[in-house]
Amino acid sequence: MPYPKYRLLDKKKLKTQSIKERRSLVHLEDFPKPCPPGAGFRAFIDSMPPYLAAKELRELTALLGEARQKGKPIIWGMGAHAIKLGLGPLLIDLMQRGWISAIATNGAMMIHDFELALAGHTSEDVAENLLGGTYGNTEETGLFLNLALKDGLAQGMGAGEAVGHYLIQARLPHLDGSVLYNAYRLNIPVTIHPAIGTDFIHYHPMFSGEVTGALAERDFQLLAAIVSELSGGGVFLNIGSTVIVPEVFLKAVAYCAAQGAVLENFHTAVFDFNRHYRPLENVCRRPTSRGGRGFYFIGPHEVMIPLLAAMILNRQA
Repeated sequence: MPYPKYRLLDKKKLKTQSIKERRSLVHLEDFPKPCPPGAGFRAFIDSMPPYLAAKELRELTALLGEARQKGKPIIWGMGAHAIKLGLGPLLIDLMQRGWISAIATNGAMMIHDFELALAGHTSEDVAENLLGGTYGNTEETGLFLNLALKDGLAQGMGAGEAVGHYLIQARLPHLDGSVLYNAYRLNIPVTIHPAIGTDFIHYHPMFSGEVTGALAERDFQLLAAIVSELSGGGVFLNIGSTVIVPEVFLKAVAYCAAQGAVLENFHTAVFDFNRHYRPLENVCRRPTSRGGRGFYFIGPHEVMIPLLAAMILNRQA
């Protein structure tokens, strides 16, 4: 034997047990039946296995239902990707049905939503335009949004309210598809949290850092006020933002706690393509350490968010 110091274990001494005595985590009786052709959506939900992400998605849906029944906030945090993927009509429908209490987002979402309201299209080819000097040089977007923000500052608004107010006044041709317009019309707060230099309207001649900073401060204060009401069953969702929204949410939680607000027994969930540090720690784990649940779902937004919305609207009573 090449290694006399180590003696092989004797397999004959192995203690075994009967499968009848062993506790098992998976049981055939719990397996769902396949969804038959032509069946309704609830049959599809029932066909999902009661394990892992499918189980947690059902649990989140139930918690959202409880939050609504209790009148607790359901805050949707998101980046711009949800808008660019065509999920705006879905979000508008959920707002109209009372499933969104507030939206927290970044400057890019504001830009894409505004362009859809203005022109019915958005999202230019960055690789094609970047080095040619034309990326982000869209006159109408830079001009009108910066004017809207300046006017909103003068009227004591935050950025989300300012853009919503501008959209109504301007009567743009595609308002029905605008999340910001519909949120303003439904009196649902939208808070916008930009990082100066991340959005192309920041290098438009009409841009003012003083205006953007002042509006961002107002929107942070508004978000914190909403976050302070999460205790006892509220829900915060983060759809696809890996840095800005998780950081702003964490700071809002910290600000509320420093103000003496009790934040416990509320729930959070992240939906993203990959698992990232900030959403995991700043949304799922740290804020819910005094009770509540933190969920993390991996998958494409264009599949996961319609699935979530359909499960919300078709939840079992």
